[in-house]
Amino acid sequence: MTNMTLAIPDELHSIIKQHAEIKWSEVARRALWEQARKLQLMDSILVDSKLTEDDAKKIGELVKKGVAKKHEL
Repeated sequence: MTNMTLAIPDELHSIIKQHAEIKWSEVARRALWEQARKLQLMDSILVDSKLTEDDAKKIGELVKKGVAKKHEL
């Protein structure tokens, strides 16, 4: 197994130190796996996609506008 070092904010470090009963490396490992699985799924969905980056940006803007309109007062 490969080791990984990462920097965390001081505030997070102080919270972590207060809870030594938790295996923080396992928490981090699970979070990394979860994100990696999401990326793998996205890659597998997009492998045959014909959308360009510009297409994706246009779709993203339409989604943002739709969400903003839905939440207008």
